[in-house]
Amino acid sequence: MKPDDQDIQWVQEPELGLTGKAYLPLLTDGMTTTLRHLFGRKLTVQSPEERHVPPDPLIYRGVHRLNRDEQGRVKCVACFLCATACPAHCIDIVGAESPWPDREKYPESFTIDELRCIFCGMCEEACPVDAIELTSLYDLSGKSREEMIFDKEKLLSVYDATKDAEPMRSARVGPPSAGAPAPRSSRPPSEESP
Repeated sequence: MKPDDQDIQWVQEPELGLTGKAYLPLLTDGMTTTLRHLFGRKLTVQSPEERHVPPDPLIYRGVHRLNRDEQGRVKCVACFLCATACPAHCIDIVGAESPWPDREKYPESFTIDELRCIFCGMCEEACPVDAIELTSLYDLSGKSREEMIFDKEKLLSVYDATKDAEPMRSARVGPPSAGAPAPRSSRPPSEESP
């Protein structure tokens, strides 16, 4: 295309007024936020004597856990989606053939390097069977790097310790009610099966 082509529509940059040039509205918004935090109510927790309670523990991103199914088995099906979605590459899974007839694979080994993890929640979102979740446990400590690498047994023990206080995400959501509308298909009507 040439600059004098008739199909080109040139867009003129809008003229900024005095407040736009001075960034006055943005400065006012920033100072309002700063003053609100400066003079707002403060929360002081005398840790470790007092335990901080997150505002909403069900959406807090703390220590990982591996969930168990109804029979007490590890819920993971070794699909590797959590390890693929992890931006920090801190999840390592070794899959093996499942001894149970209801799934093809299970994790023979499942480790998470908690020191490398950025607690973004991508693994939790990627899991198709809700096998991995982030709990509201935040006071994670260890004396060595090896203590901070959680293996399958340690992740399952976190589930055993938190299952009563924090039920699985799929259990919190619950099954759809009888009166609820069926989920809509994302495919166009022409592609849906009859």
